[in-house]
Amino acid sequence: MMTDGGLIDGSWELQILVTDMQVERTLRVKGDLHIGGVMLKLVESLEFAVDWSDHALWWPEENMWLSRTRSTLDQYGVSAEARLHFTPMHKNLKLQLPDLQIMDVRADFSVKIFASVIQICKEMGIRHPEEVSLWRKVDRDELRNRNNVQKRRRQPDSPSGTLSPGGGGTSPYLTINSNHSGDSGQGGLFPRTPQGTLLRPGGSTPGSPFTPHTPASPYSYNGTLSPGSMSSLSFEGSLETSLINSPQTPSREAFNHLYRPKSYADKAKMNAWWLDSSRSLMEQNIRENDTVLLKFKFYSFYDLNPKYDAVRINQIYEQGKWALISEEIDCTEEEMMMFAALQLQVSLRANTDQPDGDQSNSTNEEGDDIDAALTDLQVSLEGSHITSPGDITRIPELQDYLKFFKPKKLTFKSFKKYWFAFRDTHLVMHKSKETTNGQPLMRVNLKGCEVQPDINITSQKYGIKLFIPGPDGMQEVWIRCETEDQYAKWMAAFKLASKGKTMADSTYETEVQSIQAFLSMQRPAPAPAVNPNQLDINPEDYVAPRFFKKFKTKQLVQRIVDSHANVRDMTLTEAKLNFIKAWQALPEFGITYFLVKFRNNRKEELVGIAHNRIMKMDLSNGDCLKTWRYSTMKAWNVNWEVREVLVQFEEEEVAFKSPYADCKIIHEFIGGYIFLSMRSSDKNQTLDQEMFFKLTGGWS
Repeated sequence: MMTDGGLIDGSWELQILVTDMQVERTLRVKGDLHIGGVMLKLVESLEFAVDWSDHALWWPEENMWLSRTRSTLDQYGVSAEARLHFTPMHKNLKLQLPDLQIMDVRADFSVKIFASVIQICKEMGIRHPEEVSLWRKVDRDELRNRNNVQKRRRQPDSPSGTLSPGGGGTSPYLTINSNHSGDSGQGGLFPRTPQGTLLRPGGSTPGSPFTPHTPASPYSYNGTLSPGSMSSLSFEGSLETSLINSPQTPSREAFNHLYRPKSYADKAKMNAWWLDSSRSLMEQNIRENDTVLLKFKFYSFYDLNPKYDAVRINQIYEQGKWALISEEIDCTEEEMMMFAALQLQVSLRANTDQPDGDQSNSTNEEGDDIDAALTDLQVSLEGSHITSPGDITRIPELQDYLKFFKPKKLTFKSFKKYWFAFRDTHLVMHKSKETTNGQPLMRVNLKGCEVQPDINITSQKYGIKLFIPGPDGMQEVWIRCETEDQYAKWMAAFKLASKGKTMADSTYETEVQSIQAFLSMQRPAPAPAVNPNQLDINPEDYVAPRFFKKFKTKQLVQRIVDSHANVRDMTLTEAKLNFIKAWQALPEFGITYFLVKFRNNRKEELVGIAHNRIMKMDLSNGDCLKTWRYSTMKAWNVNWEVREVLVQFEEEEVAFKSPYADCKIIHEFIGGYIFLSMRSSDKNQTLDQEMFFKLTGGWS
């Protein structure tokens, strides 16, 4: 007997569309029927004998996967008005890599982004996928348009436009099961050929909706990748080569789309488009054959090892290269020419047949690793060798004459020479060496300060800018050294002091040497190592556009070739690693910007998030106004009602919201860096996804 379209027994009709066949079925169900039973009933009603194991139910109106197969229709809130889709979890996705290559991949659209990225990185041979995430591809106009940012940001959510703390829609049943297989069975990663086709193993048809799905468990990631494991990945040797050594000419589509921010506000708006790691691709409005960008999200590169990380090193190098060329990160003219020279060396080395120069010491690799580990242990136990063997309690110090200037509004730069002493983390200034017994003119603790280089090798300017925290904000102090060696020693000491470390720390000498190497690469070379007329150099692929306003093309080529003489003896891997180290030495490296409004303040301000601190910054020039270190952080979470990020420090509580980026994105950066800081030297550690989501989820 029927009553209003339903039976007296409480059953009702449910419409389900099988997307890859465009076939619709109407099933009679009850609310207590579990999701697994619905799928079984649907498959039995179809006349096709195929493997449906890669299919799941998707609810478009609620923007959610019905992934818990033991939950019932009533528990999910599915009623007769709902129209479900029975669709493959693995779909084709266009993936733009850091080197601007665009590849077709088979990605799991039903699991959290974090799990999907793990599988993608596993197939590409990239260790430590926790550093990587996906960025939504948008047009340049959308990046600048505030309304579009807010509209696109809310599209994946439920009709109300709100998010639950778990990052789903308004339904309480939105937790996504991350135990689906991440392996398409046949898919893998395949590069495009120049003809635009795909290189695939013979006989496989990943694009077919009926591609067999082989269950796997990719989400227990092991932190190591054995040297021979590359051969077991599901791609051919041509892909491995293209990922280790990127094409000389990038994808024109990707290059033309390269966003070039013109201000700090533009840089901040870019970060509104990071995808939420705790939600799936489908939940964030990514559909089949859409293009997303794979990028290193967290600038904390752990254990870069040339033996295992050839692909990872190359992709980090490429991301840094395009960040400089697109002016996403700023550098001086001399630094730009140094980076261009390293790029040229990479290009030349990649085009020549090297007798495995980068692995020349492979014969005794295991022994070298053991020796290196023992040396590191000895250094960490004994400290730096600058401490006298007879007095291990003595903390090293620096004393010398340096030039000093405290900038003020409407004043000329007037440096005066004073006597400085640096010990522990304290900097003391006296009028002269003879007055050190009297009251100092200045005494400051550099712990928690910001340290920025201000150098120009050509004019022999070796300056250091210190932003020292105080009750009225950051106090700015400029110091200038006379020589490179003096600069390297004081700069290294200041950088360690800002982290709360002294010169007795084992990393002090390494830091000094790193700074000296960075400076040596910028010195004018005596003579070019190559003839510029024999090279096909397009400066557009080497330097930022602003230098074209200052130099002609031939002049730029000559400058690049001249600088190349300093790095001509580097191997391919050495050139890439030195590029990464030099990139990391830039003042703006590793800072992710967001435009926010602090609580009880209507003015938009700039916030920078780095691996160890949060900074309030000047929106016009990027100067640091205030710093909060993670080491003093007590708690961080999100007030979901007003979409506000709350961070509690020992000294104060900070609360802000962003009109552009979702608060979950900002919170994920903070929690993500905390997660990365917990990594240990144990190479066999398993990636703890549960801990990642706990730290980045955004609830107390």
